[in-house]
Amino acid sequence: MCQLLGMNCNVPTDIVFSFTGFATRGGHTSDHIDGWGIAFFEGAGVRHFVDYQAATASPIADLIKRWPIKSKNVIAHIRKATQGRVALENCHPFVRELWGRYWVFAHNGDLKDFVPVLDGPYRPVGGTDSEQAFCFLLQQLRRRFGDTAPELPALTSALRELTDGIARHGPFNMMLSDGSALFVHCSTSLYYIVRKYPFAEAKLADEDLSVDFSQVTTPNDRVAIIVTEPLTANEKWIAFQTGELKVFVEGAVARV
Repeated sequence: MCQLLGMNCNVPTDIVFSFTGFATRGGHTSDHIDGWGIAFFEGAGVRHFVDYQAATASPIADLIKRWPIKSKNVIAHIRKATQGRVALENCHPFVRELWGRYWVFAHNGDLKDFVPVLDGPYRPVGGTDSEQAFCFLLQQLRRRFGDTAPELPALTSALRELTDGIARHGPFNMMLSDGSALFVHCSTSLYYIVRKYPFAEAKLADEDLSVDFSQVTTPNDRVAIIVTEPLTANEKWIAFQTGELKVFVEGAVARV
């Protein structure tokens, strides 16, 4: 199955270090070679890059490794296809509009017999179960709350109910963000770490690369990284529980 990477911060931060290790799994240290993608929120806008090539072979992935785009919310994905052909339209993350702002979604898993009725404005372009699930989520949220975005507790409650229902069809590890919060649901494997003061050195597990974060941060910075499998070999990552949905806001787990 695919792998996910997310970042949520209290100040705009680049994801070059984490993405470098993550992208190595797209054809070098693992066989996730069926495409990749990444999306960065910047204010009300989204920078969105996808490629059907493996991340280790993609010139666009090389650009992301060298270009320190700063964002408070980032979602990335490397694909190992289970449903849908290897093509650009099937590369995650996917982007849609709801309540006048962009939403970004990526999924790791394989949903069986998941054929939701999609009779609203959200329709899949490609052939993945993931994009179907994303369209279904947005359709149901619009039906529940109409044209006005709900407060975070009500939105989180609705997403817990909806993701639990989708997960009955198979593994549903997913990341969803509107640029103000990052929602993460775990079915099988997800881990997170919150880096904050005092910062220390981190060493990638998949690359011979390390960063001393104390040299590139301030005491007020806080960065949450969420990933399918831990990216570093010298830090303590926290495992999600099966069926758990966490919300990250300003670089920390929100109590909602």
